[in-house]
Amino acid sequence: MDDLVSIITPAYNCSATIAETIESVLHQSYSKWELLIVDDCSSDDTVDIVSTYAQKDKRIKLIRMTQNSGSAAARNTAIQNANGRFIALLDSDDLWKPKKLECQLNFMLENGYSFSFTAYDVFRVSSDGHRKIFEAPQKITYYQYLSNSIIGCLTVMIDKEQIPDFHMESGDLEDVLTWMHYLRRGYVAYGLNENLASYRVSTASKSANKIQNALRYYQCLKQQENIGLLKRFCCHCGYVYNATKKRIFAKRTDG
Repeated sequence: MDDLVSIITPAYNCSATIAETIESVLHQSYSKWELLIVDDCSSDDTVDIVSTYAQKDKRIKLIRMTQNSGSAAARNTAIQNANGRFIALLDSDDLWKPKKLECQLNFMLENGYSFSFTAYDVFRVSSDGHRKIFEAPQKITYYQYLSNSIIGCLTVMIDKEQIPDFHMESGDLEDVLTWMHYLRRGYVAYGLNENLASYRVSTASKSANKIQNALRYYQCLKQQENIGLLKRFCCHCGYVYNATKKRIFAKRTDG
């Protein structure tokens, strides 16, 4: 197993978290990776921090946008510059467990999967114990996903040999729109139910306000041309139900 994994990280004013994110990549048990960090015109010390790491490890590459364009554009810029067969997504405030790449790459290669995701836990600060774990189902198809946004962006890995045109869609909840786009085309997302990543919850993040997030999800459903009003309503009810159930009945780490 020696396939290069290109890790895609958009960065904007993330000086408080980006070092911890980079460290989680440096501690991966699988070492054949490149980390492409695209700075979207940050006004803080993000560039300086990333540059320091890039000078020490040539696998870390800093790309600077010429104008602020949003995370979808930043991700797509990184994807266009990626050299790896596999694309892995990691935001600038999230973390990976040390065996994330190794376990997920084995999972994909052994089964010939083109699109995979894993379980993950949720935290606010690194010292948080007893975190909620959001488990990964065995697989998600397009119509299943319309009612259940279970795929964590920080856990996704794509095989570009099988999905050569992979890119991120633009809009609110760009990750949701992207998974809908590829699942609608017939790809299936396969879940590895191992807790291999940590999602940082921030009050400033788009996902922090659950009501606004539900409204954004409904807008994503409206963009799906193949579902009518009744189906859209049913899918949205399913989304709210599954999102609520996920949070109430989530397992917890031992601390």
